[in-house]
Amino acid sequence: MTTLDSHAGTRRATAVAAAAAVGGFLFGFDTAVINGAVDALTDHFELGSALSGFAVACALLGSAIGAWFAGPVADRIGRVRVMLLAAALFGTSSLGSGLAVTVWDLMGWRVLAGVGVGVASVIAPAYIAEISPAAIRGRLGSLQQLAIVSGIFLALLSDAVVADWAGGAANTLWWGLGAWRWMFLIGLIPAVIYALLAWGLPESPRFLVARGRLEEAAGVLRRLDAGTPGVVQTKITDIAAALGGTTRPRLADLRGRRAGLLPIVWVGILLSVFQQFVGINVIFYYSTSLWRSVGFSESDSFTITVITSVTNIVVTIAAIAAIDKVGRKPLLIGGSVGMTLSLATMAVCFSQASGSGSDLSLPGAYGTVALVAANLFVVFFGVSWGPVVWVLLGEIFPSHIRAAALSVAAAAQWIANFIVSSTFPVLAAAGLVFAYGIYALFALLSGLFVVRVVDETKGRELEEIGGATALGSAGER
Repeated sequence: MTTLDSHAGTRRATAVAAAAAVGGFLFGFDTAVINGAVDALTDHFELGSALSGFAVACALLGSAIGAWFAGPVADRIGRVRVMLLAAALFGTSSLGSGLAVTVWDLMGWRVLAGVGVGVASVIAPAYIAEISPAAIRGRLGSLQQLAIVSGIFLALLSDAVVADWAGGAANTLWWGLGAWRWMFLIGLIPAVIYALLAWGLPESPRFLVARGRLEEAAGVLRRLDAGTPGVVQTKITDIAAALGGTTRPRLADLRGRRAGLLPIVWVGILLSVFQQFVGINVIFYYSTSLWRSVGFSESDSFTITVITSVTNIVVTIAAIAAIDKVGRKPLLIGGSVGMTLSLATMAVCFSQASGSGSDLSLPGAYGTVALVAANLFVVFFGVSWGPVVWVLLGEIFPSHIRAAALSVAAAAQWIANFIVSSTFPVLAAAGLVFAYGIYALFALLSGLFVVRVVDETKGRELEEIGGATALGSAGER
């Protein structure tokens, strides 16, 4: 294989991974678009704090459902068809949410949107890991997180622009529809783009091998790896051996003897839970309301939220550059330390607050320090737990259970996200010191978990990682 062929294969693999990662863009867009609309829809439907929190978080229940079923469905019909399904769910739910008549049908459409998000959260990292050469798998896997944070950024930016055009999120914009409704309707655009891109993607070679379509799998590997026929055939043989036969994967294959599930599945679940329990989505779901509560205007709050999302994109790019050089484990540990310190700082700042609810205020420089600490928290998360967890979830599971195990881990992530997001309004009403103190504690625990349990996967072939995992958990089967 020549250097030119290798570069061509790398470019093709990068292009394919980037197209697949657009599912992550919709994931980020759809989960963050509620940020700019939450105050307006709360007023429009006259919601209390608990129901308002549920309106924001109900999509996450749909995400858990979508994630749970995405793996088994992808093992049955293929990765690409599942991407097309996710695009259809995104588009339909965007239209329904924008035209909702009551809070109950809005919640129904948001749950459907969540199902699409959950499907994308499983299929994108699994597909990208399965088509990526080992040497750049970390970078390509990180494209999922870059797409997510880009989706968050554009959702928040479009929210800010729409609200500015209308003079406020609650005001009427076009065709008699409130600006907050257009925030949802704009989601139709990326849904259509995702469907068009997914339509042209090659199927995962590992899915093709599992279905006995060896020639097609070899063709995909030759295009993406630019390998010689001998190298490709060896990889096909390794994939077939890792798959362990022709039996279709099932969720039942994840069971172990002593702990209910195989140890590696628990590792994936806990990585997912810790990623959410540090409270990152509080920043992206509630930040506009949060900064308004400490004295910033609605316009300034939107601007601060957009700046925060830009920061998230920049540090994710830094993580992409570092992950295949530094490794997964050091990034996670460093991120945990930084998140612990920044969250603890936010807790200290809000301990000085006076008033509550919309009358909350921070004296002197505490408001500025809280704002800086919140952005530092995003920096530490964005360079570590944001992208690295998605990369690891695509890598650590053996090939014969990858999609199913990813489904379980992603479902756990969405349930954890729901718990954090739906409880934040209640915690905030009780005092933000307590809320950010809890998140700081989980950030500390996340670092200890990585030190004790997580193995490094940098530069290793998926079949090598899966083989070691299978051997390590053999006693649990």
